[in-house]
Amino acid sequence: MTVTSGLTVTSTQVSLTIPSVQCAGQVSVSVTSNTNVTSNALPFFLISSPAATGVNTTCGPAGGGTSVTLFGSNFLTGTGVTVGGTAVTPTPTFSSASQVTFTTPAHTMVNACVDTVDIAITTAGGTSPPTSNLTQFSYYAAPTITSLSPATGTDGDLITINGTCFINVSTVDFSDGTNTFAADWTSFGAGQLTATVPAGLTPGAGAITVTTCGGPSNAQAFNIV
Repeated sequence: MTVTSGLTVTSTQVSLTIPSVQCAGQVSVSVTSNTNVTSNALPFFLISSPAATGVNTTCGPAGGGTSVTLFGSNFLTGTGVTVGGTAVTPTPTFSSASQVTFTTPAHTMVNACVDTVDIAITTAGGTSPPTSNLTQFSYYAAPTITSLSPATGTDGDLITINGTCFINVSTVDFSDGTNTFAADWTSFGAGQLTATVPAGLTPGAGAITVTTCGGPSNAQAFNIV
């Protein structure tokens, strides 16, 4: 290819912006003067831009610490990964052209319960562009239980659990202090769900927790009868 515009030329130096190319690999660079004299050619290696295509984990707590594998191509010359614009530390090891694994950094929540951000990888070939929701990660605030109705129950009773950030709930657990059992539950939005007291709990002081991508909630006291 021939570059004729955007050049900065002195008697000893030519500066230019490399145009977009379809293929990576070694090319030869030479300079032709306005008298049509061409210099010797020196080798230069073009590196393809990275392309991110997906992740194996799409959500985790706002405090960070989630292991995520990013998939794509042209990763070998990677220099860093960002999640929502925040650099991943320590810098991941880029030993594969098609995937890299890293731990999410902590995130300051903008929304009350869920923030969805872009993941990007930077290499010697540039920075991967956003690819819709394929390379996004959602940070979740931890759920909070504020009250139970009733706060006492036994096997089979239906308990209403009120709170915040009950989004994409994974489990609702009842504990008797020694054993923990998962309960059947139904969501009524981010602020309320109902759960059926599971069998097997020992009567006495117990607790209920709700778990989402943001981690477990506070353990709300519940009396098992």
